[in-house]
Amino acid sequence: MSGRRSGAGGRRNGAGIRGPHSALTDFLASHNISAAEIRDSYRQRMLQAEQQAAQEQEQTGGGETQDNGEGPSRAADSRPEEDIEEQEEEQEEQEQEEVVAESSTAAAERTRKRKREQEEAIAKIKKGKTAKKGATKKKGKKKGGSDDEDDEDFDLMDMYRKAKKLPGQLENCEICEKRFTVTPYTKSGPDGGLVCAKCGKEMAKEAKAAEKAKKPVVRRGRRKIESNKLDGLTFRGAKTLQQLCIEKLAKHADDIEEFGDMPESLMQRLAEIFSKKRAMNSTTFKLFLQPDVDVVAIHEAAYLETEDYDQIFAIVPGIKKLVLRNCCQFKDANMEYMIEKARHLTDIQLLGANLVSNDKWIDLFVARGPDLKFFKVEWLDAAFDDQAVEALATFCPNLERLKIERCKQLGTASIDAIARMEKLEHLTLRFYQEVPIERLINLIGCVGANLQTLCLEHFLDNSDDPNDHILEAIHSTCSKLSKFRFTENHECSDEGYVNLFTNWANPPLRYIDLNSTRDLDNANPDGPQDKPIGLASAGFKALMQHSGSAIEYLDISSCRHISYATFSEIFDPKTNVYPRLREINLSFCPVVDTAIIAGVFRCCPEIKKVVTFGCFQVADVVVPRGVVLIGAPKAQDAIEQFGEMVMEFQKEVEGVGAGRVVPVMG
Repeated sequence: MSGRRSGAGGRRNGAGIRGPHSALTDFLASHNISAAEIRDSYRQRMLQAEQQAAQEQEQTGGGETQDNGEGPSRAADSRPEEDIEEQEEEQEEQEQEEVVAESSTAAAERTRKRKREQEEAIAKIKKGKTAKKGATKKKGKKKGGSDDEDDEDFDLMDMYRKAKKLPGQLENCEICEKRFTVTPYTKSGPDGGLVCAKCGKEMAKEAKAAEKAKKPVVRRGRRKIESNKLDGLTFRGAKTLQQLCIEKLAKHADDIEEFGDMPESLMQRLAEIFSKKRAMNSTTFKLFLQPDVDVVAIHEAAYLETEDYDQIFAIVPGIKKLVLRNCCQFKDANMEYMIEKARHLTDIQLLGANLVSNDKWIDLFVARGPDLKFFKVEWLDAAFDDQAVEALATFCPNLERLKIERCKQLGTASIDAIARMEKLEHLTLRFYQEVPIERLINLIGCVGANLQTLCLEHFLDNSDDPNDHILEAIHSTCSKLSKFRFTENHECSDEGYVNLFTNWANPPLRYIDLNSTRDLDNANPDGPQDKPIGLASAGFKALMQHSGSAIEYLDISSCRHISYATFSEIFDPKTNVYPRLREINLSFCPVVDTAIIAGVFRCCPEIKKVVTFGCFQVADVVVPRGVVLIGAPKAQDAIEQFGEMVMEFQKEVEGVGAGRVVPVMG
């Protein structure tokens, strides 16, 4: 019996799945599940349970569990062998079922876990779609379903949507149903299909037109208005064809190869626009260099290199007039090349040429001095001192126009040297250093008889008290002036201006600039009341009586001592008319109000431009047509107010209209 039991046990220990591996075996192996371990664990639990049950029976007396006085072993030994084998087979089948059940339970648990993870991921995606959709559409649910259901519907539609054709395949146009070959540039139609090239172009045109219609209208802002004002341009209505062409050329400056045969006036205008737009560089400035011209004017040369200046004299050897503003890279080498090549120069204007040494200036005057008729320098700091001016006076005897402004190295010796230039007709001086009044009087006495333009700016002499000796010298010496500028000083009194314009042998002036002639004492800005400093009421009356019939430009800004009664009397349309006055600057004259400005409009039939910065009593002015009022004090008003109304006094005047407003220059 024991042998059979052991034999049966041996068969049981050797029992298992033999032969080829089944799907269950592969599944258990892939999940690291051992059937042997599960079986051994089960047997151990069963054995422990039997032992525990036997111990409990022994403790309770064991009588009920015995059969005919025999123990359990005897009863077991008395069973037939067939029953024992059947029991063992049933146990093996039960063990295998439990192994499969446990493995199936673990697999099902992992499957449920994967499904939960997938559901969570899908929920996150749907949540993102819903948030994106809510940003562009109204919130809420549609009829017959929720937003999630709509998203699922869209996903299903995308799933069953027909795939787009690849390049090289044939497709029917969604719009015209024409068959065409698909390319990488084929566009999609409104319903998601593809369209042919012709329909694609039409769709692009429609989309562009719709986008253009949605764009807001770009209005010309204050910055553009102020920019045109600085250029002297005031446009009302459509621009001229010439102006449009000039602006188009300036806009596409980098694409222009040459200007061709163009009038000098247009070339000058183009040069101004190019300079203003900072488009004058080493490439574009060559457009203005033509061998047959004799004028080269570069109004913004800050972007030119040193080598570019040599090209001017190489390409234009017959140059007679040279204008270079902000020529910060103009050096001694360029000056030497100019002296060598430009042998016909008569007009030289250099502004900001601080890299030219004092010796080279002297060499220029020695080499080209006899031919020079116009010489202008400005903004020079390191060089061009009194020795250079002495050489200018010595070697340039035929000089007619001289402008020297803001040169820090010049002093009294330069004034004495200029006094020897007997052929001067136009003189403009602005010094930084103080010059004694006696030296200026000597200068006017030497060259004043032939002068047509006299501009003395910012000449101060703090060593003496204010006096009128300069104005007396001008009154007694100058008799051919047409342009007079005497600004930014406190040297003369109102009585001196009265004596200047009273019984003056000089013909009426067409250009007068007396701005900022007032007392400069900040402790007493109004100055003495009994004897006002600068142009005041009496001097202004004498000025208008002398030059009112011919004056074209008048600047009396910051002449704060002119009274309201004087303005009202001078600009009274019943008694006074100024037929040629085109531009007037009344800025920072605090008594000027609306009535004064209206009187200016009526007394000056040719007026084009009125400037009233700082005149806070000017408001609600009716500006005549063709006139621009600049400097409206109210913040909500435009800086420039263009007139539209035709006044009674304008009906008989021809040529009333907007155009280019240019200050009258000498």
